[in-house]
Amino acid sequence: MLRGSGFEMCIDLCGVDYLEHPGRETPAEIRATRFEVVVNLLSLSRRERARIRVQAGDETPMVDSLFSLYPGVEGFEREVFDLFGIQFENHPELTRILMPEEWEGHPLRKDYGLGRVPVQFKETAPQ
Repeated sequence: MLRGSGFEMCIDLCGVDYLEHPGRETPAEIRATRFEVVVNLLSLSRRERARIRVQAGDETPMVDSLFSLYPGVEGFEREVFDLFGIQFENHPELTRILMPEEWEGHPLRKDYGLGRVPVQFKETAPQ
């Protein structure tokens, strides 16, 4: 679908967890899933933008990688994998990019336990 579409650039790719909104509206032929990948494309020559929403699945979310079409998405896809656990099939190096390798879980999932890891905040001087 994207090959030859005239969109030269992928300007953003992000993940969404709709755990708390399972009944959201989608076109009639689309079954809404818990996880979604949102892709924003740009055509410089035609001055057009396109937003594509891909349903990624529920328990083990997965979509095809866009790396072969837009090599610049390599970092975007790794970030979404790292923080949401969404797999990108045929990605050349789908490894953590922000969290330590030994980190368990994916912290932007809605069911990731708040307060699971104690965080020490830096003290600031009163103003």
